[in-house]
Amino acid sequence: MLALVCALAGTAAYAEPCESLAKLTLPHGTINSQQRVAAGTMPLLLEGPGMRRLYLAVPAFCRVIATLNPSSDSDIKIEVWLPQSWNGKFQAVGNGAWAGTIAYPALATALNSGYATASTDTGHSGNSGVFILGHPEKLTDFAYRAVHEMTLAAKSITKAYYGTDPKHSYWNGCSTGGRQAFAEAQRYPEDYDGIIAGAPAGYTTHLQGMQVWVEQATHKDESSYIPPAKYALIHTAVLAACDALDGVKDGVLEDPKRCKFDPATLACKEGDNASCLTAPQVELARKIYSGPRNIFPGYEPGSELGWASHSGPKPSDYSVGIFKYAVFGNVDWNFLTFDLDRDIARADQVASEMNSIDPNLRPFFRHGGKLLQYHGWSDPGIPPMSSVNYYNQVLETVGSTVSRKAIAEQYRLFMVPGMGHCRGGEGTDTFGMVGALEKWVETGKAPDQIPASRVVNGKVERTRPLCPYPQVAVYKGAGSTDEAANFTCRAQ
Repeated sequence: MLALVCALAGTAAYAEPCESLAKLTLPHGTINSQQRVAAGTMPLLLEGPGMRRLYLAVPAFCRVIATLNPSSDSDIKIEVWLPQSWNGKFQAVGNGAWAGTIAYPALATALNSGYATASTDTGHSGNSGVFILGHPEKLTDFAYRAVHEMTLAAKSITKAYYGTDPKHSYWNGCSTGGRQAFAEAQRYPEDYDGIIAGAPAGYTTHLQGMQVWVEQATHKDESSYIPPAKYALIHTAVLAACDALDGVKDGVLEDPKRCKFDPATLACKEGDNASCLTAPQVELARKIYSGPRNIFPGYEPGSELGWASHSGPKPSDYSVGIFKYAVFGNVDWNFLTFDLDRDIARADQVASEMNSIDPNLRPFFRHGGKLLQYHGWSDPGIPPMSSVNYYNQVLETVGSTVSRKAIAEQYRLFMVPGMGHCRGGEGTDTFGMVGALEKWVETGKAPDQIPASRVVNGKVERTRPLCPYPQVAVYKGAGSTDEAANFTCRAQ
């Protein structure tokens, strides 16, 4: 049995050398390897801009790799990184799209802040849904089980290494990681004290159905297809019509719901050219904005520069893959045969476990959990109104027994003007959600606003406060519109 000692936050105290973790028994898995990694010697596990610099900054830690088998067909890989200088807390990080890999950059970021941290491949390798065919248990792992099993195993490993439980446990994820966040809050309310859910893909069957609907509308008749070269044309027209509605002309829509832009204002008068939209293109743009209203919201004005995500030259591998692999189990399924009502109904019947839509967060709130949700208003992947809709559903459901003021002490939504999917875009997409959540959980102080910046080539060009929905940042009327101090949060 591993020796137990008290681990003091911010010190190098731990119960046993890293190698001793090989003796640890996990309920649903085994530890494959454990290795002490010296500061600045982390191998480059993933190529990409800034990756080498990120890994070179990683401090000394114990790297644990394990495999979890909660079912006979499960093969869930996890990594748990345990810093030599620990802040006493645990932070798990989420995935994107089909997952299929460990989220190494997110692990490195959490480790650099002193957290014991963990990530999972959700039970398969590769960014494709082909693993689902003939493997219903693997679909369950991907949908929600892998993250929960990783959480239990990682906490066990953390306690064994440091000799004490984490003081607080946090989840941090966006997109698929946001869906995982919702699954944790809804299914396993005691796993985490604080949860960050960014751009959550919670209503998978309807979200991906909406995306396939847009992709089909784009390509069923190719005369509807809007060439990417015209995205800037539409975006410029949107800004001309709506940018000044919030009192500040800055290339960003503070609240796109107030924008009533009609693509018909760009209709070609004679033939097709780069400065106008043909009649079929106007209709497609309208569909992209509206979405199939009885199923899922569409994309907001301001999202146009990212329309290639689901209205580009080819359909998304993820949206089509959900129907191909999880709904129909047919690798030859053609998105052009998609029938909105029939196929969404089938998806809801056979793939509902992928949805994380339960608005009853009472168990999570009773646990004392805090949920910090955020979404970019210009997201071209997951329509931002889906976050607003879920937020309102929680208010209605939980609000039947407690006040909305009480809910706000445990659940807040921050909409980010101009931000794309999880990051990017023309808005202030750099912000400290983890720090805001930590303060909320550990001091009880809910965030009334979160400072955000727009950083270009390493230089801060603009700062703004992010406001808890339904409040927005309102210009005070004096001073630079690029400085957060000149804005206040209030409902309009």
